[in-house]
Amino acid sequence: MDKNNYQGTVSTLPRSRMTLWDQMKRSKSSYLMLAPYFILFFFFTVLPVGMAMIFSFTYYNMLEMPQFIGWKNYIKLFLEDDIFIKSLKNTLILAVVTGPVSYFMCLLFAWIINEFKGWLRAFLTLIFYAPSICGNAYVVWNLILTGDRYGYLNGLLLKLGIIDEAKLWMQTENYVLPVLIIVQLWLSLGTGFLTFIAGLQTVDKSLYEAAALDGVKNRWQELWFVTLPAMKPQLMFGAVMQITTSFAICDVSINLAGNPSVNYAGATVVTHLLDYGTVRFEMGYASAIATLLFILMVGSNQLIQKLLRRVGE
Repeated sequence: MDKNNYQGTVSTLPRSRMTLWDQMKRSKSSYLMLAPYFILFFFFTVLPVGMAMIFSFTYYNMLEMPQFIGWKNYIKLFLEDDIFIKSLKNTLILAVVTGPVSYFMCLLFAWIINEFKGWLRAFLTLIFYAPSICGNAYVVWNLILTGDRYGYLNGLLLKLGIIDEAKLWMQTENYVLPVLIIVQLWLSLGTGFLTFIAGLQTVDKSLYEAAALDGVKNRWQELWFVTLPAMKPQLMFGAVMQITTSFAICDVSINLAGNPSVNYAGATVVTHLLDYGTVRFEMGYASAIATLLFILMVGSNQLIQKLLRRVGE
């Protein structure tokens, strides 16, 4: 069979009977358009993740060739590295608290703001989104949390008579993690928030009319049975972004609590990773930390996908 006849036969076959190669030939123009992104994604995402998994089984200090040591890095992480265990605990607390709370905050505020029209909706969107793109956010919070009577928070509490002396907020172990949670929630209305705003504006208005005829009586039922099922792609994207952000908390801890923080009260898996990767240059051990963080993110993503499939049921 010549080339032209073969291509004509492939184009007439049903998709279920076509091989993967035949499907790729049939959609070669689409694959060609995807090629630049796929190449960048492979070299800057897939390849680094794969290399990190390989290096996690080695001793590698960036000066000598990697030496295979098996599971020693992982054994050291869980049995010998007390700082990693504390960092993992802090990360899980931050992820469990800030992840779901910020996700629902993004959805709730997006739903409320979507009810406004025109310039008012645009202005409110900017107000809520601004903290996530504010380059001087940590400067502001450092002024608020300064550990003397000139700090804004200490000054206010002293004036109100709530405290008798200035608190060293970021130098006191019990205060560090709650403060980090508050600041992270304040910074959390970012890309996911804008995604939900966009998703809400694309919901077909006729669906609400059909739902009213089917017995939907109030706004909460509209939200659960109409709005959320219609914007599942945006919900999934927002969930992925929140998972990544909550597990990768780092800058807020370093800028407010320092690295290392007092008694490692603000340490996270990423700050521990940066310590071994960019200060000590123990890249094999840092790769083991990165691999465990990657597994945590993937597992959380799978769990969220299962939960989102139940939306609207």
